Amino acid sequence: MSNHANKGVLLVGFGMWGRHLARNLMEMGVLRAVCESNPAAAVAAMQACPTIPVIADFRDALNLSGVDGVVIATPAVTHYPLAHQALTQNKDVLVEKPLALSVSDGASLVELAERKQKILMVGHLLIYHPAVVKLEELIRKGEMGKLLYVYSNRLNWGKVRREENILWSFAPHDIAIMLRLLGEMPTKVMAHGASYLSPGIMDVTTTHLHFASGVDAHIFVSWLHPYKEQRLVVVGDRQVAVFDDGLKDGKLTLYPHRIDWVDHVPVAHKAVGEPVPLPDLEPLRLECETFLEAMKTRQAPPTDGVSGLSVLSVLSWSQKSLETGVPWERNRVSHDVGPTVFVHPTAVVDVGARIGGGTKVWHFCHVMADATIGRDCVLGQNTFVASRVVVGDRVKIQNNVSLYEGVVLEDEVFCGPAVSFTNVRNPRAHVERKDAYETTRVGRGASLGANSTIRCGVNIGRYAAVGAGAVVTKDVAPHTLVVGNPARPVGWVCKCGEVVSKDCDPAENVVCRRCHCVYLVEEGHLMEATGSDSPAK
Repeated sequence: MSNHANKGVLLVGFGMWGRHLARNLMEMGVLRAVCESNPAAAVAAMQACPTIPVIADFRDALNLSGVDGVVIATPAVTHYPLAHQALTQNKDVLVEKPLALSVSDGASLVELAERKQKILMVGHLLIYHPAVVKLEELIRKGEMGKLLYVYSNRLNWGKVRREENILWSFAPHDIAIMLRLLGEMPTKVMAHGASYLSPGIMDVTTTHLHFASGVDAHIFVSWLHPYKEQRLVVVGDRQVAVFDDGLKDGKLTLYPHRIDWVDHVPVAHKAVGEPVPLPDLEPLRLECETFLEAMKTRQAPPTDGVSGLSVLSVLSWSQKSLETGVPWERNRVSHDVGPTVFVHPTAVVDVGARIGGGTKVWHFCHVMADATIGRDCVLGQNTFVASRVVVGDRVKIQNNVSLYEGVVLEDEVFCGPAVSFTNVRNPRAHVERKDAYETTRVGRGASLGANSTIRCGVNIGRYAAVGAGAVVTKDVAPHTLVVGNPARPVGWVCKCGEVVSKDCDPAENVVCRRCHCVYLVEEGHLMEATGSDSPAK
């Protein structure tokens, strides 16, 4: 990891976990202040960090100079408001698990971080544990064989909480690990539990998960157990792995057990366990290093907000099952959706849809089979993507947009709210014209304003801009701004989106006043000086 001494971090909360974070951040030379409103905890912070200011008011702490990031280690009920305020103040944020106590709040934080272009990381600590890192490597290399079953026990006597139940307190660790190792979201969740100490606060829960790949899993958590146990078992058809975090040494062991079929009878063969060597590294230090590295490189960490939201979704489904007594099921989900793709629980992704890593599919979206969506896209609420639609990388689609068959959006296209596409020129309810669908192509980097309508068969050139409410009936040349009904050219736009002047000598170059990109004017069209663009045909 790089030297992070030029970064400054505010630690919020100096409870049991905050003290461990403070130690690591102090040793790394990045702790600028501690925010703690509890008088006793504030005194403890002053004693442990005598050279670091301790501030009671969160707003005052955020305004300190030299604070680039905020680490939040407070009760779960405070995670959302504190993280929201920090992101609003343009701070990178590492928040302890869970990200929030509702999917809607978690989604709000992810959207805010994306809008502010800030790092949002969730403290799913065990993802950084050397045993989990090694286990993931073994699975990816195929050394475990086909995965069959995963289960975990996270048990202890206390610490009993009043503001959250055992599911939300203990299970996020194991859910995060399972999603990471399996690389998919569950399609069915069933949870059982019981409360004995405080009415409505579950003290013991067992959660069963089924995945589209055929893997099953269960998570048993309790704070009413006579001894501490933190064990994860991964069963493959070649080996069984046991991660026992309660052991001082030999935390990860492989058992090359096997089952042979003899005369149609399964015969179990046991083998001696083989400890896996692991580096002696503290997971919390690795987590802190990862956060600081993300702050420096602006690259999403393994436990970013999207992955935290996936964990939050599984927690939410489990809680719903606890409350209703019936399984939560997701009947239609694509097998091609990877672990870095976020699909909101209300969205439907049909089997056979292809979605690139880092893409977010938000509330009430529907992506049909055979649709292709690239990497790092955002599909806003109520987006519909039909079969055989092609969407490139880094495309942003706002709410209430329908992409019908025949639509192609190249990389980095922006669709404002309620943009309308068509695919048949003369539709009739009583006439079948599926063989008459026309291709509508929107070039790289183009922007379509809110409520604009794009007639089928039209080509919109690279980096063109369509004004809000415009009706586009003919091709739009690259870098051209069109407005009105029907849409007509009124100017030129730079790659950065800035309008550039049309009142210039055609013999002279056009220079964007914002990004200083240089263009040529050829046959009435704006062309990059490199000659990489050509008019739409």
